Amino acid sequence: MIWNFLKDEQGQDLIEYTLLLAFVALASAALFIAAGGSVSGIWNVASSRLATAATSAS
Repeated sequence: MIWNFLKDEQGQDLIEYTLLLAFVALASAALFIAAGGSVSGIWNVASSRLATAATSAS
């Protein structure tokens, strides 16, 4: 009975897919964190240009 339990590979695919999903989630989180500074910089530039345009239009 113990030998059959050790040889049984049911669930191996589930573990592999879970590890793959965890890797994709961590990689995505790292990319979003790294891109956060860029998005903030773009937002600040766009905001200041819109404020300048609004002031010029008035």
